[in-house]
Amino acid sequence: MSAPSPDGCRRSAGDSASERRGFGGMTLETHTRPVDPDFISRQVRGAKRFYLDLSPSPQSPLAVVCGGLEHCASDYRMQRESFPYFAIEYVIQGRGELRLDNAVGTLKPGVLFAYTPSTAHSIRTDPHAPLVKYFIDFAGARASRLLKTCGLADEAILQVFPPDSLMAIFDEFIDGGARAGLDDGEFHSKLLECMALKIRAVATPPKDAESVAFIGYLKCRSLIEQDFLTLKSLEQIADTCGMDAAYICRLFRRFSHQSPYQYLLHLKINYAAAELHRSDILVKDLAAEVGFKDCFHFSRTFRKLLGSSPAKFRNLR
Repeated sequence: MSAPSPDGCRRSAGDSASERRGFGGMTLETHTRPVDPDFISRQVRGAKRFYLDLSPSPQSPLAVVCGGLEHCASDYRMQRESFPYFAIEYVIQGRGELRLDNAVGTLKPGVLFAYTPSTAHSIRTDPHAPLVKYFIDFAGARASRLLKTCGLADEAILQVFPPDSLMAIFDEFIDGGARAGLDDGEFHSKLLECMALKIRAVATPPKDAESVAFIGYLKCRSLIEQDFLTLKSLEQIADTCGMDAAYICRLFRRFSHQSPYQYLLHLKINYAAAELHRSDILVKDLAAEVGFKDCFHFSRTFRKLLGSSPAKFRNLR
């Protein structure tokens, strides 16, 4: 017989300090304390969690307290009027419904949201497609500013593209929590700041993610990624995408932090940097391979983007 916990969820009599459960072809290990904090949901079929200092110093600028990955049960429902910390949650599978104070949203893969200690919130899974989601709980004087940095302040709900683009960094939190020497808090606080920057780079509001304009932006970006070695100008990008150059620029201003030509240059230079470390190709040949007729122009662009000449960069390997 399960008993209700203070958060309104039910504790399972089978919950233990550490147990392996098969789920969807995966083996999950649930890491919990002998007595889990009351704010941790028990309505899960499997989880990977880590805990750091649950009572960080009020003077701490930024402190991660816990986090993890949860496979929600089909009856998962979380409803709170307040919470001890700031939190970011990230859906990777399933569907559900979300309410943040007065904001309402649909949960699906790639949706990212946050709440503060004073944000009333409710999360409900679709019983036919239970949610699988990551979460990070944190505190500190810079916590509110961090949410503004990544666009998650003021009940914002974001969609990241691709939907799995943040999984690796959330896994780093969990992996770091399990490693001796990385549980002093500094690793996780720095990782949280990095994650905020990554979110800003890959996120867009869900209503935009379903718009014709966003679909057009994704098409252009995909074609640039596919043909970046041969593309040399905005005009060629426009021809390849079958769109007006000015319209493509507007799409990138709306959904990205760089122009389509800047995105093209970054792809070329990142490819060139990898080749410099991988092979002994001559710089002039590499410049030609990535579409630069002028080797000096290539070197100037390389230095501008990576802060080093191609020759000096090669010597770093």
